[in-house]
Amino acid sequence: MGRQSLYPEEFRKDAVALYRAADGKRTYAAVAADLGISGETLRTWVRKDTARQHGAEGRRVDAGEASADELARLRAENARLRGAEKEWQLEREILRRAAAYFAKEVK
Repeated sequence: MGRQSLYPEEFRKDAVALYRAADGKRTYAAVAADLGISGETLRTWVRKDTARQHGAEGRRVDAGEASADELARLRAENARLRGAEKEWQLEREILRRAAAYFAKEVK
C-alpha cells in the first residue's frame, strides 16, 4: 500500500483537466508551476488518468477523435447560446420600448 497523496482527488482531476485543456500548447512544467506542484507530479497524474480512462472504456480512444467530438459539442453549444443571446436582446429591446412608452404616458 502506497502513502496517501498530499493533494485531494478533486485537485488532481482539475490539474489533469487544466493540462489537457492547454491542448499541447503548454508543458507539464508550465501548468504545474501555475498550480504550485512539480512537473513530474502532474505528468504522473496525467498518465494514471489516461490509463484509468483506457481501462474503463475497454478500448483506446484516439486523442484526435475525442478532441473532434468535444469540438463538435462545443460548437453546437456555442450556436445554441448565440441564438439565446439574440432572443434576450430582442426581449430587452421590447422592454426598453415599453418602458419608454409608459414613461411618456405618465408625464
